[in-house]
Amino acid sequence: MRLPPVRTGVASLAVVLAVLAPLAAQQRSPSVTADQLLAGAGPQGTWLMFGGDYSGRRHSPLTQVTPQNVGRLLHQWTFQTGTLGMFETTPLFHEGVLYVTGPNNHAWALDARTGRPFWRYRRELPTDLRVCCGPVNRGFAALGNRLFMTTLDAHLVSLDARTGAVVFDVPLDDYKKGYASTIAPLVVKNKVIVGVAGGEYGAPGFIDAYDVESGRRVWRHSTVPAPGEPGSETWPADSAERGGAGVWVTGSYDPELNLLFYGTGNPAPDFHGEDRKGDNLFSNSLLAIDADTGKRRWHYQFTPFDVHDWDSTHVPIL
Repeated sequence: MRLPPVRTGVASLAVVLAVLAPLAAQQRSPSVTADQLLAGAGPQGTWLMFGGDYSGRRHSPLTQVTPQNVGRLLHQWTFQTGTLGMFETTPLFHEGVLYVTGPNNHAWALDARTGRPFWRYRRELPTDLRVCCGPVNRGFAALGNRLFMTTLDAHLVSLDARTGAVVFDVPLDDYKKGYASTIAPLVVKNKVIVGVAGGEYGAPGFIDAYDVESGRRVWRHSTVPAPGEPGSETWPADSAERGGAGVWVTGSYDPELNLLFYGTGNPAPDFHGEDRKGDNLFSNSLLAIDADTGKRRWHYQFTPFDVHDWDSTHVPIL
């Protein structure tokens, strides 16, 4: 996917809070339970994953701000991040603390009432990165006292939510092949689910699951089939080796079916299909994946043989 040039400046977080009932100022225990993830967004403003809950609906049950009082909202604080670039993140909120990721894999834990930082994480990135659409990041996932973030050099990093210290740092793949990751992870049971970008550089996409404690990879689901696998007949010659179909927007999860739902990006090259004539499965598709095994249950392809960059990496709303 290609985006227009971004005008950069020093990024900041500006927060508008209703003056009716301020948030608690103190930092509390950040521990997040699996039951809380299943419950989704809570009545105290809890927001523990990219989509608010596993359905991806982004619905908040809060009622404090209404059409009647929205005009009385006042600016409360601004936190200067000291970084360049744009924010595409969804902050997490738990027990009075905002957990925020930003451009170039900076991250912060902030007092939600005052904007005071509790800690800051800075990642040293390689100077030869190839990132198509800006050095953005879409947010954390959380479980227990752990936070999980993907990086522009295609790693999965786990941080201690209390201190910002690195718990583990594992590579998804080699960034020198064109891989990057900007997706907000999704925690399901004891696994962290992530995807990769890189279709602009011919990197074949995949979705990975990692153990939340050790960072060990549990399974990989390739979004471009290997030779002999179902769907490989839709890629002529060796075109699948640079097939794209990245996964860079967080999916959803149905606990009853134990299925993950993820959308995939365009095939590569974006606008020239002469060397890949065929449906190019499983690009531009919705995938239903068994959360335990990583096996595909079914798929639906929105745009076979896409030559217009019509990514289907939307959040599947359940």
